[in-house]
Amino acid sequence: MKSVADLKVKIFADGADVRGMVEMYKQPYIKGFTTNPTLMRKAGVSDYRAFAKEVLAAIPDRPISFEVFSDELAEMATQAREIASWGTNVFVKVPVTNTRGEPSTAIVRELSHAGVKLNVTAVFTLEQVDEIVGALDPNVAANVSVFAGRVADTGRDPIPHMASALQIVRRHPKCELIWASPRELLNVFHADSVGCDIITVTNDLLAKLPGCGKDLKQFSLETVQMFRTDAVKAGYTL
Repeated sequence: MKSVADLKVKIFADGADVRGMVEMYKQPYIKGFTTNPTLMRKAGVSDYRAFAKEVLAAIPDRPISFEVFSDELAEMATQAREIASWGTNVFVKVPVTNTRGEPSTAIVRELSHAGVKLNVTAVFTLEQVDEIVGALDPNVAANVSVFAGRVADTGRDPIPHMASALQIVRRHPKCELIWASPRELLNVFHADSVGCDIITVTNDLLAKLPGCGKDLKQFSLETVQMFRTDAVKAGYTL
């Protein structure tokens, strides 16, 4: 199997804990970072601008995505412009629709053609991929985040789905496809085999990277030892 060093897919750390992000920044295999309001809330972030400025001061030279949070499309565009002004390595995450299902295609077109680097997020369907790619300025860098893990949660195989999404994204010379919401470390290798440009990975999955290629017999032994240790600690008797 491939080692982490052999992977072509770029691994982006997905999180909002500043200390954890800085630790990941020390790892050369982490090529970028993504955040979202849910992760920020879980991390206890209360001041959006202060959080972003702290992160950007610590990580000035790798792409970082920060997300708009308005539910009104015009205000999303206003927020996007401010977020984009925070740094040259900033990508602005814009959801593919608002909570009423109204597509964000028009503001994606407006922002992209104004030079804003976008990461269009919460994308699920191939029709959404097609609409977004068609709205993007071909001269401006962009990401399309397809939530492959959540697609898999519906019982659908995400691999052919992402392969089809990639064919659409390849029409845009500066757009990259993100395999978002992975559920297991194996998804990193799935994304690589499909040819995805980027996969976003949370810290709990990143912690499993050192186990790539581990000897399965040794892993079996360690698992047996874990069961035995926990039984002894619990004081079980029969």
